[in-house]
Amino acid sequence: MTQPTVSDEELQALIRELICGDDGRAEAAALTLGIRGCDAVAYLEPLLADPTSDHRWWAARSLGQLRCDAADQLLIGLLNDPDADVRACAAFALGEAQIESAVLPLAQVLDDSSVYVSAMAADALARIGTASVPILIDRLRNGTSLERARASKALLTILDSRSIPALIAALDDDSPVVEHYATEALTRLGVGTVLLKPN
Repeated sequence: MTQPTVSDEELQALIRELICGDDGRAEAAALTLGIRGCDAVAYLEPLLADPTSDHRWWAARSLGQLRCDAADQLLIGLLNDPDADVRACAAFALGEAQIESAVLPLAQVLDDSSVYVSAMAADALARIGTASVPILIDRLRNGTSLERARASKALLTILDSRSIPALIAALDDDSPVVEHYATEALTRLGVGTVLLKPN
């Protein structure tokens, strides 16, 4: 279906609404920008350098509605934003849209300084699904304690048989959280953890 032609004036007006400071009006503008399609990307991109983190957050929220490659790439870039809420918003949007090209960038923030961002990244990888499995296995085997916990929880959601060897090894993890998620995942995958747990 062809997107309706949108005037420059209309898009500029929507951007003004987006950063007006009223959450209700900003949300309505974000949703309308999503309907307007990828023409909106060029109007949102300047907001990504705005010193006001709230403006960048609303830009991320809007980009998440657009469903086009240019918007996806900008969202991936926002995973490095200095503001944790902006990073979390970008991670959520990438997971909601199941953007497979975001798997590696999302994995790189599993150990984010903000536990909220880390959780959003793990949830996004779980939503993306099977394309995330190889990098999640790697993080479960080789990551920090937080990365291993996030990876094991995401693998519990995805339940892919490729993760079974790494999950079995994780039964002996130093972290009780990792061990818990690994046990649950193996149970749901039909693997007998009592027989397989290392001595």
